Amino acid sequence: MNVQKKPSNVITLKKALEMAELHGYANGSFSPRYTSMILPVLRAAQKTNSPAIVQISHKELLRYGITPSEFGEEFYERMRSESIAVPVVLHLDHTKELDTIALAIESGFTSVMIDASEKPLEENIAITREVVEYAHARGVSVEAELGLIGTTDFVETDKDEELYTDPREAQRFVAETGVDALAVSCGTAHGVYMVKQPKIDYERLKAIRSLTPVHLVLHGGSGVPAEMVMNAIRLPQGGVSKVNIATDLELALLEALGRKERMTNEECNNLGADLLELGRSAVERTVADKITNFLGSKDGGAYFA
Repeated sequence: MNVQKKPSNVITLKKALEMAELHGYANGSFSPRYTSMILPVLRAAQKTNSPAIVQISHKELLRYGITPSEFGEEFYERMRSESIAVPVVLHLDHTKELDTIALAIESGFTSVMIDASEKPLEENIAITREVVEYAHARGVSVEAELGLIGTTDFVETDKDEELYTDPREAQRFVAETGVDALAVSCGTAHGVYMVKQPKIDYERLKAIRSLTPVHLVLHGGSGVPAEMVMNAIRLPQGGVSKVNIATDLELALLEALGRKERMTNEECNNLGADLLELGRSAVERTVADKITNFLGSKDGGAYFA
């Protein structure tokens, strides 16, 4: 996609996070997982006058049978057809493949995440720096990860291993990579909390922010109590500015459809019109609720005027 053709309100992650931190809310980074569910995410953002991030990860692209180009095309088509006016970021979440990052940038994504967190620190720094140089040259923001964030369903990540982010390593990592946002491991996990319960190490977040100005990202936002998240957002010197929400959206969709098993993207797109609208309404309500009661970003779109 030609950068010149992007709507002016499709912004970089860096700009979105700067405004979030300045005004004390967090951007919801919503993963619709199915292309037909991009629409309700955008509608909810527009109705609540909230900035939003629409994202999909490398593993989700594979699991649901979508290409970066297909996801990008649907996103921009819905931005136009719905006359979406609030600020929105199109973000590639957890990705280890440089080729996928390049395809996403070609498809109009304004932000990408390189996840080399399972590598030794030196290698993570080198890989992340390479992506930062490539993306920044094309006007695209970069998120990276330091420490290992656990998981319960393996849709977004490969391992259920957890290693909390070391603040001193974060200081060095940010200084040597120039990354725009950092996903940190501080107690949350991807997926549905069943046996393990969510927690947030606020002191660790404070320590990281005392050593680096980088914007912090909380992955595994689905299922975390709202009060816990708001406390992380409102930490002195700036807290979490981006919260990833994926599982809650899919659970809302499946419950509305009376299903338990995930679909492929093709299956979802081929639902009858009534079922599709039923699912979209459930996703829209979920996103609007998160914006209003979880992230504090309702009416945050006004800050970009």
